[in-house]
Amino acid sequence: MNKILLAMLISVIVGDAMAVCPVCTVAVGAGLEGARLLGVEDVITGIWAGGLTLSVSAWTANVLHNKGVKNAFWYILNFVTYYALLAAVYFVPAGNPIVRFDENCMWGIDQFLLGAIVGTLTFFGMQKWYQHIKAANGGHAQYPFQKVVMPFGGLLIVTVIFWAIIRWLPMIGITLC
Repeated sequence: MNKILLAMLISVIVGDAMAVCPVCTVAVGAGLEGARLLGVEDVITGIWAGGLTLSVSAWTANVLHNKGVKNAFWYILNFVTYYALLAAVYFVPAGNPIVRFDENCMWGIDQFLLGAIVGTLTFFGMQKWYQHIKAANGGHAQYPFQKVVMPFGGLLIVTVIFWAIIRWLPMIGITLC
């Protein structure tokens, strides 16, 4: 059991990756940090946070698989742990919270939460699409770094869509909350 926990910890730092590569994880992480530093809306930051969380969770699951872990409990614990860490932004002490729940909402949902859900689903969908394309192409990508470009590009496209929604809907009188 200690070896499994150690494998989970090590996989966050270094590890082999087949399902989601380390370059993709770093790219999504850079996008997340860049968004927070620039002060963009929470929904856009949430998109990148959701993508990063799924990426790291898949990366860890791959390391567990390579270590011979077959018990589904560890894969579920891996997923729950990373998303619990993502949810922790709501539980920072009240004096200096990172995200204030219900301070910013969009369509009745907290913006960061909405973004995290959209980012997770986008990243998952782009990974599945990549796997489909790769299988149809004889097990090979169609171009170099396609495995990185597709999820990153998907998150970028969804970011632009939500940026446009935030920018233009209020201009025509449609409220986001």
